[in-house]
Amino acid sequence: MIHLMDQLPLPLEGITVVAVEQAVAAPFATRQLADLGARVIKVERIDGGDFARGYDTAAGGLASHFVWCNRGKESIALDLKDPRGLDLVRRLIADADVFVQNLAQGAAARLGLDAAALCAAHPRLVAVDISGYGASGPYADKRAYDMLMQCEAGLVSVTGTPGQPVKAGIPAADIAAGMYAFSGVLAALVRRGATGRGGPVEVSMLEALAEWMGHPLHHTMHGGTAPARTGLAHAVIAPYDAYPTADGGRVLLSVQNDREWRRLAEQVLGRPEVGTDPAYATNAARVARRERTDALVAKALGVLDTDEALARLEGAGIACARLRDLRELAEHPQLAARQRWREVDSPVGPLRALLPPITLPGGAEARMGAVPALGEHTGAVLRAVGMTDDEIAALRRDGVAA
Repeated sequence: MIHLMDQLPLPLEGITVVAVEQAVAAPFATRQLADLGARVIKVERIDGGDFARGYDTAAGGLASHFVWCNRGKESIALDLKDPRGLDLVRRLIADADVFVQNLAQGAAARLGLDAAALCAAHPRLVAVDISGYGASGPYADKRAYDMLMQCEAGLVSVTGTPGQPVKAGIPAADIAAGMYAFSGVLAALVRRGATGRGGPVEVSMLEALAEWMGHPLHHTMHGGTAPARTGLAHAVIAPYDAYPTADGGRVLLSVQNDREWRRLAEQVLGRPEVGTDPAYATNAARVARRERTDALVAKALGVLDTDEALARLEGAGIACARLRDLRELAEHPQLAARQRWREVDSPVGPLRALLPPITLPGGAEARMGAVPALGEHTGAVLRAVGMTDDEIAALRRDGVAA
């Protein structure tokens, strides 16, 4: 057992990250690094900064995307088209362990900030290029936004109802790319610890989301048919869907095998005979008669309140869940019981935020730093690289820094 005196530090303490980033994919990746103890210096444009700052004003006047992806970072605002601004970023990178960028394809290379060039100049640096489609191939220069990538990767084709494909309600392609960038950085740092060399890391949104499409992709490639869009139902298991309850709620349940079906029939449906009826006794039979199977379940649950329906399903050992909206998620009893909520500082005051899902027992808690104002740390960061107050003031006057 680790005693309080022996508490482990956050694993990325002492690691410095410089990020020329925007939107979601790269900021989400570097926020994970910040939560685990890294110092993250976020380089933003002087004219409004990361454009995600302007997506909405839902978080107390701040943009919800920005609040989610940018806590715990130091914001500096520089004009990278001015040689003085670009030189300052190069000076920061020279002392950094990690560099991350997700500029439009080709923009980083034009500035000399692509991973290959930086790693050639700084052998210990881990440099990450996040792109839509990758640096080569016929799609390399196409614009790549999350919804477009969900379409290109086939996610939309398997999401929705039989009559209507829909995109995921979260930026799945951005998140996938961000998480592979995060894990790529960790892997490269481990390799650097063994070899002394960093190296480039490349992540494309298309390739990240295509990996997440593994089950339907393999089902289609090797089985010959694409899984059907089935709304909340499962394409090859029945019953596995959401059913309305008497108080206006909806309960999801999943029967994974025929033993569970018999228990459901006996203890919840009150129809033990359908548990062994050949028309329903096997999953194949239930899928073939999905509408009838769902009607049996819906009739039984439709006369129960949500809490009672869940209690009966739990009592029968049937996997189940409540269909919650986002306000209900924010008050989820499991998250509350596990004390997953914290407050983070921001320019508009404290905001609720979830602890990151990586928990390291016996170590320091994740560093839930403040959401920065645009250019909040410009002066401090530039002074730390040797600039005088007069030099910084001149940069501000010339519109090179903000």
